[in-house]
Amino acid sequence: MTTNEYHQWFKKRDWLAVEGVMLAHDRDDDLLRRKYKERDEHGRLPHHWMAAKAQTHTHTLAFVGVESIYYNEEALITRDNEGKTPLDIASRSGACAEIIGLLSLTPEEARSLDWKGMLRLYAPVAYWRNEMVKWIESRSFADCHKFINEHDDELVHEVLKYDNSYLLRAVACYSQVHSDSLAFLALRMIHRNPLSLSTKNDQGNTMLEFAESTQFNACSEIQNVFRITPKDISFTPFPTRILLPKIAFISVICKK
Repeated sequence: MTTNEYHQWFKKRDWLAVEGVMLAHDRDDDLLRRKYKERDEHGRLPHHWMAAKAQTHTHTLAFVGVESIYYNEEALITRDNEGKTPLDIASRSGACAEIIGLLSLTPEEARSLDWKGMLRLYAPVAYWRNEMVKWIESRSFADCHKFINEHDDELVHEVLKYDNSYLLRAVACYSQVHSDSLAFLALRMIHRNPLSLSTKNDQGNTMLEFAESTQFNACSEIQNVFRITPKDISFTPFPTRILLPKIAFISVICKK
């Protein structure tokens, strides 16, 4: 029985470290499955420690919880040396409702829902962030607008904030070709979350610096959008429940 890095991360509530591994493009899925089946000296899987430390809900914790079950569904009914399942530990330690609900699944239910189904039910912010990323990459901006139009303002705001405003950086990555729909999407995202303009990536770059970089070279219209300040946004009336404003409206805002 060996304590691995996942046992340690969960003991320290370092959900971000686990999330970083899960989101890495070069992650080794087979290695992850092996890690999630390793028991420590207490006979505990990483899932047991997650259950013991999950009192405070965060969107990152919810995402990590789903990923952890996906890599080892049998952990849901695995007992440690004291005969406790992760659900037993979560219930006694006062874990948040989202983790209690996730750990209440049977292995069969988890496999039936699969990763995407579990994510949508138990980590909706991460689920919709992933969907939005796919739409932005494929330039399916109408789907992005539809999501903003049809969902609760609080959910939309949390999705836009998630992972240091990752979605706005995704816009910068895939905005070499201008369209009115793209410009309006960027404006809507900034209007819902003005602080995203000053949010920096892991290398310390702002959204504008990211868009201006030679690596991504966003179109001039998007670069102009990223030059808007949070103060500008706070004084600008903005329609939030329609798909597109008049092109003139976009032009005025983009040139400010």
